[in-house]
Amino acid sequence: MKGIGCVAIVLHHLAVYGPMSDVVRSAFPAVIDGLEIYARLAVQMFFVLAGFLVAAQLAPEGQPSTSSATSALSLILKRYRRLVTPFLFAIASAILITAIVRPWFVHDSLSAPPSLAQLLAHTLLLHDLTGVEALSAGVWYVAIDFQLFILTVWLTAFSARVVPTWRWVFPCLIMALAAASLWAINRHNQYEDYAPYFFGAYALGMLAYWSTRNPSGGIFLLTIAALGSVALWLQYRNPIVVALATAIIVAIAGQRGWLALWPRPGLLTWLGQRSYSIFLIHYGFCIGMNALWARLFPTGVFINAVGMMLAVLISVGAGTLLYRYVESQPNALGRNWVTAVLGAAIATAFLLETLVW
Repeated sequence: MKGIGCVAIVLHHLAVYGPMSDVVRSAFPAVIDGLEIYARLAVQMFFVLAGFLVAAQLAPEGQPSTSSATSALSLILKRYRRLVTPFLFAIASAILITAIVRPWFVHDSLSAPPSLAQLLAHTLLLHDLTGVEALSAGVWYVAIDFQLFILTVWLTAFSARVVPTWRWVFPCLIMALAAASLWAINRHNQYEDYAPYFFGAYALGMLAYWSTRNPSGGIFLLTIAALGSVALWLQYRNPIVVALATAIIVAIAGQRGWLALWPRPGLLTWLGQRSYSIFLIHYGFCIGMNALWARLFPTGVFINAVGMMLAVLISVGAGTLLYRYVESQPNALGRNWVTAVLGAAIATAFLLETLVW
C-alpha cells in the first residue's frame, strides 16, 4: 500500500505542477484530471497505516502500558528526529533546485525565495500553523503526522496514569475522538491544518490493528464500519471512503493471517520501505524535470508523457539515496559529512536566490 501510495502522490504532483502535464492534458484530459483529483487520496492510506503502526507501538493490546506514560517526551522527540531529518534534506533539495531553475523557468509552481524564518518554521513543523508558504509539496502531511503522533502519545499517557486498570477506557476514548473527527470536524475545511481534522483516519488504523490482536476483533471491525458509514451518511467524502476501505482491508487481512505471510520481497515491498523518502524528496526533482523539459520539449504529447515517467523514476532514485544515507541511519545529522551536505545545499540555495534577485 505504501509503495503504490508514494507513486500515486508523485504522479498527482506531476499532474498539478506542469508544464509537462499541461501538454499531456491536451490529448488525455481524463488521465491528468484523474491523477489531479484522485491520486492524492493515497494520503488517506498513509494516515490509516500510520495509525495501525502507532497502535502496535504504543498500545498493542488496546491498553496503554505505564512505560508509555513515563516515556512520552522521549517518544515524541524520537518521532520528531525520524520525521525531520530526511524532511530537512528534502526541503534543502527543493529550494536548491528551485533556485537553480528560477532564472530560466517561469512558472507558478515555483515557490518564492525562502527566508530564514520560513526555514525555521519548516524545521519546527509549524509552517502551516504560522501561515508561511510551503517550500515543497506535501510538507503539510509531515506536520499533521507529527501532530497526530503527539495527540496519540498524550492520550496514551493520560489513560495509563488516570485509568490504568480500566481496559476499555483507552479504545473507547479513541473511538469517541474518531467519531468527533469523522462526523463533525472533518466536514469543515478550515480545520485541515490541525490533527483532529485527520484523526478519524488515524484512529481507523488503530482500531484495525486492535481487531487483529483481540479475541473481540469482530467488534472493532464493526466499529470501523459504523464510524465510516455514519460519516458518509452525514456527508459523502472521497477521502473517508479511501480511509474506511483501507482500514477494513488491513483489519481483515490481519484477522485472516495474511499480514503474517506478506509482504513477500518484491518491487512494491522495496518501494514501501522507501515511500517516506520518495514522498518527501520528489517535489524538487519534479520541478527540475519540468523546467528541463519545458526548455527542450515545449510541445509534443508523447515526449512530455515520457518526461513525466522519467520524473517518477528520478524521484524514486532520489528517494532511494535519501533512505539509504539519511532516513535509515539512526543519527544521520550527527555525521559530519551529512551535516556539511545539508548546510552546503541550503547555503548555495540562499546564495543563488540572492544573486537572482
